[in-house]
Amino acid sequence: MAATEQKQEEIIFRSKLPDIYIPKHLPLHSYCFENLSQFGSRPCLINAPTGKVYTYDDVEVTSRKVASGLNRLGIQQGDVIMILLPNSPEFVFSFLAASYLGAIATAANPFFMAAEIGKQAKASKAKLIITQACYYDKVKELLSLDDDNDHDDVIVNKNNKNKKKLVLIDSLPPSTSSSTVHFSTLIDDAADHQELQDVKIEPDDVVALPYSSGTTGLPKGVMLTHKGLVSSIAQQVDGENPNLYYSSEDVILCVLPLFHIYSLNSVLLCGLRAKATILLMPKFDINAFLSLVNKHGVTVAPVVPPIVLAIAKSPDLNKYDLSSIRILKSGGAPLGKELEDTVRTKFPKAILGQGYGMTEAGPVLTMSLAFAKEAVTVKPGACGTVVRNAEMKIVDPETGNSLPRNQSGEICIRGDQIMKGYLNDVEATERTIDKEGWLHTGDIGYIDDDDELFIVDRLKELIKYKGFQVAPAELEALLLSHPKISDAAVVPMKDEAAGEVPVAFVVRSNGHTDLTEDEIKQFISKQVVFYKRINRVFFIDAIPKSPSGKILRKDLRAKLAAEAVSN
Repeated sequence: MAATEQKQEEIIFRSKLPDIYIPKHLPLHSYCFENLSQFGSRPCLINAPTGKVYTYDDVEVTSRKVASGLNRLGIQQGDVIMILLPNSPEFVFSFLAASYLGAIATAANPFFMAAEIGKQAKASKAKLIITQACYYDKVKELLSLDDDNDHDDVIVNKNNKNKKKLVLIDSLPPSTSSSTVHFSTLIDDAADHQELQDVKIEPDDVVALPYSSGTTGLPKGVMLTHKGLVSSIAQQVDGENPNLYYSSEDVILCVLPLFHIYSLNSVLLCGLRAKATILLMPKFDINAFLSLVNKHGVTVAPVVPPIVLAIAKSPDLNKYDLSSIRILKSGGAPLGKELEDTVRTKFPKAILGQGYGMTEAGPVLTMSLAFAKEAVTVKPGACGTVVRNAEMKIVDPETGNSLPRNQSGEICIRGDQIMKGYLNDVEATERTIDKEGWLHTGDIGYIDDDDELFIVDRLKELIKYKGFQVAPAELEALLLSHPKISDAAVVPMKDEAAGEVPVAFVVRSNGHTDLTEDEIKQFISKQVVFYKRINRVFFIDAIPKSPSGKILRKDLRAKLAAEAVSN
């Protein structure tokens, strides 16, 4: 990653690997299925719960049929569909179908509470939701929204105008409305899917809309384009010496949730591009994980630090043949050197390394060169080197000046892979992407003499629970809605299993000295998904704030550290 001086003495870091040609003109689905004739009969997806295998031909044809079925339900180019599913073949078919249509897929965690799902559906203007019957009660109220009630949540459909559609991949509950259909009808009754060839997709058209809190504030829709995702995938798996060497002989375990951009991009889409076999596992369980590796000869296991910790602590490793694993790739949150060293001793023949990403960055910024086809030994704790066809710089948060090697500052990235911007939020976009096209991550790190990135701190307020994002502002808004709370702030607390958990500092309203920690915890847990629940509550006389009113989170983290020491 040679550093070069540019105007205004900017110090730009680039990959050690040479730039490559990236076919940015191709729509995402065309890029992923390129050279299909050579690989059509090879296994593409394995559904772990059933063992059913889908070939590349199966996946391509089924995705086109689903696109036709969605089109018949009124979904057109530019419309948004919401995918509310665990890892499953239907998730893959639905996402690719949106790409074929020139539509946009926004994926949400099926464990979200109804209010959380509703917020994302409304903000994204989703016109159709694909989910399972067990989540029907969470979404049924969204089906009744029409033009008279909410101008943001409508679907123009002559047969059932102004109503959201719901597609269930399994049985239909008896009380389902006329707006609900079974997923199989999208495939069985699909019209000739060749009609979809008329859709003209531009490189800057949005194809995926994940939600992220960015560097601050509430979750926002991140607009990822066809060109951006093609660029990100190519930066990882294309070229003569891919930075992330997947091959058509690989079996990649997809246990990380596809509604998370790390899994969607670096597992599913990279796997499709490489024509590997992708083993879909709906949820993580350590013994099921080990059993699947043993049964299917898994060669690549993308994981997050909590899974690495579970592997390190498992007493059952010697009961399974895990020798097929050649890559253990950790991402989602930093992996400590000690944990990395522990797992490396248990998998001496496997490559263990890290990547570093951010949804807004498309998402991969850096990746270990140990994963390259021509592998390079890297340091434990490093997050890898910047991806090809991109630029990185480290800037002083106070002055904005770029910094040389071994000096910590905010990590910034520039390239075709970064987001187009936040949906309907120009102000937040301009705070994140500057006029020169640099995306400011809010993470603090440095690049050492061997071109490797180390993350040391975080400017942004985001809390990372097992790789999941928790926005303090979202929890603070809920806390302030409690009649007995006058002010509140949420910060992260270190946790061995989760990495970080949210804790709250709360100021009781006058006269409400009876407010308890349990009451607050229960109040929040009823409204949010499990990983956003408040772990601890600390009562305080006043929330420390700057003259401009901004919460001084460093002061609260210092109080938290003092509390830990005193205990």
